[in-house]
Amino acid sequence: MPKYLLIMRGTDESNAAMMADIDEMMATTRQFIEEMVKAGVLLAAEGLDDPGQGVVVDFSGEAPVVTDGPYGETKELFGGFFLLDVASKQEAVEWAKRVPAARGSKVEVRRVPGSDEVPQVDR
Repeated sequence: MPKYLLIMRGTDESNAAMMADIDEMMATTRQFIEEMVKAGVLLAAEGLDDPGQGVVVDFSGEAPVVTDGPYGETKELFGGFFLLDVASKQEAVEWAKRVPAARGSKVEVRRVPGSDEVPQVDR
């Protein structure tokens, strides 16, 4: 079966709304994860630390430049993911529609190509 990545994207406003009621959000998220486990579709799930704790390595110039977070002009921050093993894109979308999320958040659904789909280089 194909794999799909549900990428959690939030804004400063949606992240603040989520943090305002973090206990309820965490309980709802745990329940959602349990439902995916029972359905046999969850392969992995992780949340990410505050973007202010990260760095960006920029390859725009001749040498990589490292900049501490938070990142300027970022409208949507990648906050975590769910990796699912489902039969179709539509099934992944149906799970994405059930993700506990604060108003203003988005969930991006992306297929993960299998190793047989990645171009092979003969050596």
